[in-house]
Amino acid sequence: MQEPTPHIAATLKTLRAAQGWSLDRASRATGVSKAMLGQIERGESSPTVATLWKISGGFRVSFSLFFEQASVEGGPPDDAAATVLEDAAAGMTVTPLFAFDPDLRFEMFLIELAPGACSESSPHEPGVVEHVVVLEGALELGLEGQWNALGTGEARRFTADREHGYRNPDQRTARFHCVIHYPQV
Repeated sequence: MQEPTPHIAATLKTLRAAQGWSLDRASRATGVSKAMLGQIERGESSPTVATLWKISGGFRVSFSLFFEQASVEGGPPDDAAATVLEDAAAGMTVTPLFAFDPDLRFEMFLIELAPGACSESSPHEPGVVEHVVVLEGALELGLEGQWNALGTGEARRFTADREHGYRNPDQRTARFHCVIHYPQV
């Protein structure tokens, strides 16, 4: 597993340079403070999952762009080389399984939520759809403040361009796949 901070920092710098955006302009587009963006770019701070979502949404890029991938063509990343994002504050670990595919317009992650953990997300770009499949444990899926229980083997698809979240009401770690589909632009 590689440390995500250097790759995230370099990716953010590259995106900002490509847009010709100042930190102030990037802050307005992402909803992340100028100070925080600067800290992330300098590798002084590792963003939370929620912050990384805001950044990817503001730049209109896939979430998996911020994960360093080392994979065989057409296959999942090599586990030893893939970046794994651990958000201790949210009790969440995100592991990329398939990076964004521009032809199929999707990416796939394995997400683990610690017992009692909750991760809430602001709306993604219009037209983004998430597919969730619970592999182990229990998961509650929140859509605009309404929470629905999902058990092992259950799945849901929802439009993610609205407030949503995941929480684990159980004493075991919840593990689930999340497939994110992006609309044509």
